[in-house]
Amino acid sequence: MGIPSGMELFVVVAVIVLLFGGKKIPELASGIGKGIRNFKKAVNEDEPEIATTSKETIEAKPEEKIEAKTEEKTTVA
Repeated sequence: MGIPSGMELFVVVAVIVLLFGGKKIPELASGIGKGIRNFKKAVNEDEPEIATTSKETIEAKPEEKIEAKTEEKTTVA
């Protein structure tokens, strides 16, 4: 399949306008645009939280081990 010619594109656009009407097409396009913007915003907001959470957990674990060893030494002595 090749790239549609001008006449084929005109027929496709005409069918879409007949099915949805002239007023619905801009509303659908703006709705799709808002949805994409919201999705990108949500993805960008979630990524930093995941990165800081995993970094905090990695840094917190060695400290817990040190505290546990100190407690063992004080109870034994």
